[in-house]
Amino acid sequence: MSTGKFPTARLLRCYALEGKYEFLRLLRTHSFVLPSLLFPAMFYLLFGVVLGARRGGGELQAYLLATYGIFGVMGVALFGFGVTIAIERERGFLTLKRALPMPPGALLFAKLAMAMIFATIISLILATLAATLAGVLLDPAQWLLLFAVNVLGVVPFAAIGLCIGTLVSGQAAPAIVNLVYLPMSFLSGLWMPLSVLPDAIGRFAPVWPSYHLGRISLAVLGQEDSGGVPGHVAVLLATTLGCFLLARRQLANAEQVGPG
Repeated sequence: MSTGKFPTARLLRCYALEGKYEFLRLLRTHSFVLPSLLFPAMFYLLFGVVLGARRGGGELQAYLLATYGIFGVMGVALFGFGVTIAIERERGFLTLKRALPMPPGALLFAKLAMAMIFATIISLILATLAATLAGVLLDPAQWLLLFAVNVLGVVPFAAIGLCIGTLVSGQAAPAIVNLVYLPMSFLSGLWMPLSVLPDAIGRFAPVWPSYHLGRISLAVLGQEDSGGVPGHVAVLLATTLGCFLLARRQLANAEQVGPG
C-alpha cells in the first residue's frame, strides 16, 4: 500500500504506535531484556572497574567503556532482529502485517527504534559506571559522540540480524545469533584489547563489522587514529546494504513461494 494514502499525521501515528508496542513487547520479554541490559554492565564492572583498578589503567577503563558499549549494541540489534524476525516469519506474522492497512516499513522502523532505545539505555548505564566507579574522564563532546556511535551503530547489526532472521527458523535463530554474536565480539577485540590476544586474531580482526565500529568508538576517545574512520564507516555501510538486500530478496522469494 502506498504511503501516499496515509495523511501525514496518521502515518506518523502508525510508526509511533508500532514502535511503542514493539518496545513494550520486548521490555516484557525477560529473556531478552535481562541479558541485553545486564551483561555489558556486569562485564564492565568486572573487567573495567575491578581489574582495571588493579592494573591502574585509566586507558584500559576507557577502552572497555567504548568496546563494551559496542558489545551491548550488537546484542540488542542481533537478537532484536534475528530472533524476532525468524519467529514472526515462521508463524506467518509478517504475512499478516503485510495484509493490514499500515504503511510499509512500519515493522522494521519499530524494531530499529526499539533497538536504538535499548542501545541508549545500555550507553547510559555504562557511562554512569565509567564516570562514577571507574573514574573515566571525557569531554562533553566525547560523551556525546560515544553515545551517537552506540545508537547509530545499531543499524549495521540490525541488518545482519534481519538477514539471519530471513534465513533460519525461529527455533534455530537464538543459537545462530549466539554463534555470530559471541565469537565476533571476542575476535574483534571488544572483550579485551587485541594487543593482548594472539597475533593471528589481530590480523583477521578487520573481517568483522564489530571491529570497525569498535575502532570508531576508540577514535572518539583518542585511542585510535581518526584518519581511519571514513574507511570503517564505509565497511559498515557496505555491510548494512549487503545484508539488507539479501534479506529483502529472501523475503520476496518466500512471499512468492507462499507459506506452504
